[in-house]
Amino acid sequence: MKRIFIATVVAASVISIGSAQAADAEALKAEAVNMVKAFGGPLKQALEDGMKQGGPVHTIGVCNEKAPEIAQQAAAGTGWSVARTSLKVRNAKNVPDAWELATLTEFEARKTGGENIDTIAKAEIVEENGQKTFRFMKAIGTVDVCLNCHGANLKPEVAAKVDSLYPNDQARGFSAGDIRGAFTLKKAL
Repeated sequence: MKRIFIATVVAASVISIGSAQAADAEALKAEAVNMVKAFGGPLKQALEDGMKQGGPVHTIGVCNEKAPEIAQQAAAGTGWSVARTSLKVRNAKNVPDAWELATLTEFEARKTGGENIDTIAKAEIVEENGQKTFRFMKAIGTVDVCLNCHGANLKPEVAAKVDSLYPNDQARGFSAGDIRGAFTLKKAL
């Protein structure tokens, strides 16, 4: 009888720990979604303002200077790392790590399978260098305005500006409806 009681207590503890981890993961996911908004909203506004102020050539400079600043502001004091990545990067600092590469590949398969880009995201607790880390990625869709700087047929002045800021640019040739890349976040637990 004592063994049955101990086994029941141990099983209940395991279920409780599992439920607590699931609740923690959901809380972290909600936090990550808010972090994406804290980065994505101001970034989108800066890009829209750049287009109004000086068109695509001006906006490339805005993106080059403002995107890292906005990411740092969004992450400041939160313990989160906030960035963007893609299968076709413009900025060499945004090359995906192995987890991001696998996730971006998964995102492409999910899109091909019919999933709406706006809902494509992934959250996972992984181990990195012996540390449990919460990882989150949210797909970024390509809309018409993105094609000014990321499409197949860039205006010569746009291509020249991109080439001057990003000599190893790969982020061209997109069409509306493609996955341009993803917001990528992580937090050590």
